[in-house]
Amino acid sequence: MTAPLEGIRVLEVASWLAAPSCAALMADMGAQVIKVEPPQGDTYRRMYAAMLGDEFVHPCYQFDNRGKRGVCINLEDPDGVEMVHILAKTADVFITNLTQSRLQRYKLTDSDIHELKPDAIYGVLSGYGTKGPDSDRQAFDQTAFWARSGAMSVFGDRQDGPLISRGGYGDRTTALNFLAAILAAMRVQEKTGEGQYVEVTLQQTGIWALASDVTTALYERVQPQKTSHLEPPNPIWNFYKTADSRWLAMVMPMATPYWPKFCDMVERQDWATDERYQTLLGLAEHGPALVPEIEQMFAAQDLAFWRAKLDDSGLIWEPVAELPEVVEDPALRERGAFSVVVHARSGAMEIVSAPFHIRGADIQVRGPAPDLGEHTRGVFIEAGIEAERVDALISKGTLR
Repeated sequence: MTAPLEGIRVLEVASWLAAPSCAALMADMGAQVIKVEPPQGDTYRRMYAAMLGDEFVHPCYQFDNRGKRGVCINLEDPDGVEMVHILAKTADVFITNLTQSRLQRYKLTDSDIHELKPDAIYGVLSGYGTKGPDSDRQAFDQTAFWARSGAMSVFGDRQDGPLISRGGYGDRTTALNFLAAILAAMRVQEKTGEGQYVEVTLQQTGIWALASDVTTALYERVQPQKTSHLEPPNPIWNFYKTADSRWLAMVMPMATPYWPKFCDMVERQDWATDERYQTLLGLAEHGPALVPEIEQMFAAQDLAFWRAKLDDSGLIWEPVAELPEVVEDPALRERGAFSVVVHARSGAMEIVSAPFHIRGADIQVRGPAPDLGEHTRGVFIEAGIEAERVDALISKGTLR
């Protein structure tokens, strides 16, 4: 099998999750990724070290940085900037999420990189873009992807406050967007021979993910109302709790053919023939009044009972899976959704695989994340720097 990005060199000057996660997927596809960290390490790495100790190998850091080679460079030292420039001259793709002021200070803007490597793909990921009043504003996915995109204002139950997202959810969604843009830019570069510039933001990716609501807001300039499981769009597009305290989600936004099937399942033919419930508008208007009775029905039996009934009835539903169930899901196991990395200190650990397959392509996790500065000496000697100078820069603190 062929690795889709075999022979591609990627230089990553980034921290935290979104940009490094994109580079990790490129490594899965066979690219040689060199990760540049400051001497104290990527902030994401340092966060886990501060909580758990330097020797602890956290699986989340492994996930976002698997398959890379790692070097440590002090960019506050002009010699360190020179070292990054040396690596940039050989890189097909340059990935960063540094703020604009830092990119300018370290001479790592797109014009700087394209002066060194005119045909390079330059990719920058930020919270709010590289122009305008927020170009240097720091961001996390919960601020830019969730809060500033408007998503936080519409998720959650109507009775509750803003829904707090799980860590990295918006980052890794943005990483997929970043990957798609970089791969498209590589295709353009292949056809034209010219360097390309790619820009992706957490905020705009969040808006894309929320496009149904945002498009409506563009048309009507109104704030969508949060939903409530007590007042759903219709009673078979809702969540219900079973006798064993499990939740199930039914998602059938159309009245036919699902409403008659549901009525058959719960043995309520009077609902199936009631004129109030024959159309989607009728279900939306009158269906919420049925929710308390439907809740009682589901609460009378456990999830296993309803699993059989719902499946036999041909209804569209799924249990709200808990994560220990997800990681043991036989269908996911069959599809290779999880991979094993082996770290020298911690041994084997499972992480999440790339979320896509290409028939005949070699896409796989190719190794653990690098330890801090693990490959610094070897990478720079390979780049043509004499070993004596590399050692001198390490002694000076420019490299680690």
